[in-house]
Amino acid sequence: MTTPAPIAVALDTDDIATAVRWTGQVAPHVSTVKVGLELYLRYGREAVARVREAGGRRVFLDLKLHDIPATVEKAVHAVADLAPAYLTVHALGGTAMVKAAAAAAPETKITAVTVLTSMGEGDLAAVGVAGPADDAVRRLAALAVEAGARALVCSPREVALVRAEVGEGIDLITPGVRPAGAAADDQTRVATPESALAAGADLLVIGRPITRDSDPGRAAAEIAAALRAQG
Repeated sequence: MTTPAPIAVALDTDDIATAVRWTGQVAPHVSTVKVGLELYLRYGREAVARVREAGGRRVFLDLKLHDIPATVEKAVHAVADLAPAYLTVHALGGTAMVKAAAAAAPETKITAVTVLTSMGEGDLAAVGVAGPADDAVRRLAALAVEAGARALVCSPREVALVRAEVGEGIDLITPGVRPAGAAADDQTRVATPESALAAGADLLVIGRPITRDSDPGRAAAEIAAALRAQG
C-alpha cells in the first residue's frame, strides 16, 4: 500500500456533505484532513466524527484559539476528547496562553500559528507587529515552543528559518502551498509543495487547489505522486 503523502487537505466548506465527500475522495492519498472554523462552527463535534467515518486518518482541528489563558484552557479541554492530531492556537496569545492549551490536551499536538500566510509586511506594520515577517515568525515560534507547543504553523518561505530556531522534534506545518501555476487566492507568502517539503516542512496544508478541482481525489493523488517522486 502506498504511504499517504504529508498533506492536510483543508475542508474549507460549511456543508458537511461536501466535506465528507472530499474526505472520501482524498483519504487514500493524504495523511490528514483539516477541519476549520467554517465547518466546526456550523456542525461542531459532528464534523470531526463524520470526516473520520469517511476515512480521514488524522484530524487537524484548526480553530486558532486566542483568548485569555483560562478561557483557552477550557476551550481546549472541551475538545480534547475528540483527540485531534493537531489543534491550533495563536502564538500571539502569549506564553501563558500556549502553556494553558498544552496542559489541557497533552495527547494532542498544540500547534501555534505564527504569522498568518495572508499577511504581508504592510499588514504586520498596521497591527503593530515589528517586522520583517520572517523575524516576527522566528520570535513567535521560539516563544510558543518554549511554552509547550509541539507544532508550528508558518509559511513555506520561513520553514528553514523556523527549523533552525526550534530544532528537530517540532512539527512544522505550512499553509500557503500551491502547485506551480495555481492561483495564490488570498495567500501572499506561498510556495510549491515540492519546495515546501524540501525546505523542511512536515505537513503541507492544501485546500482549494485540491477541493476546487473537478476531481479532488485525482488532484490529491497527483500532488502526492509528485512529492513521492521528489523522494
